[in-house]
Amino acid sequence: MQEAEIVLASASPRRQELIALTGLDVRIAEAEVDERRQQDEGPRAMTRRLALAKAVAAGGKTGLILGADTVVVDGERLLGKPTDLEEARKMLEALSGRSHRVVTSIALLDLDSGMQVVDTCESRVPMRRFSGADLDSYLAGGDPLDKAGSYAIQDKDFMPVDAARMEDCFANVMGLPLCHVVRNLPQEPPVDVPAACQSHTGYQCPIYSEVLKGNL
Repeated sequence: MQEAEIVLASASPRRQELIALTGLDVRIAEAEVDERRQQDEGPRAMTRRLALAKAVAAGGKTGLILGADTVVVDGERLLGKPTDLEEARKMLEALSGRSHRVVTSIALLDLDSGMQVVDTCESRVPMRRFSGADLDSYLAGGDPLDKAGSYAIQDKDFMPVDAARMEDCFANVMGLPLCHVVRNLPQEPPVDVPAACQSHTGYQCPIYSEVLKGNL
């Protein structure tokens, strides 16, 4: 493995944006896997299976590979990307003024040492209440169509989340819980990742030290 290099098995611009905050030399290797949910599969089991499948699919013969999978969970429903704006509106109306969960699993494979680790992060996401005008304006831009649950937590125009009530990992909701990545790396990254994440997102994370200790 080259010094401080990691392969990200994802074409997601949000995951690429986040992994860059680690200071590692990042290489992108998009992984094609069947992301359909298996029968009776819960969100943790599904994301863990898919994160590992993506890492394996992107793997070569050497190096450190990171795969990730994220799902939005509203009660018993798993919310993917909407097929059209009408479905996006229905998702957002259902989420409005309520809390739901976002589950992300990561898989790290070190093909040199044989290391294989799968880890999972869950965040409770308190949403603000949306007016009809809020939704009309947001939907008009077409932004929901490539996002699970029809929203992006980091959207500074729509601001979907009630930030004052947010208490869990922000980066997890974006698609890559960085402290879960850091605590499983075979070597320390060259930068203070929690500080870089908080500076980038503008979110003062209350749990990062407990995550890094393995308590959450």
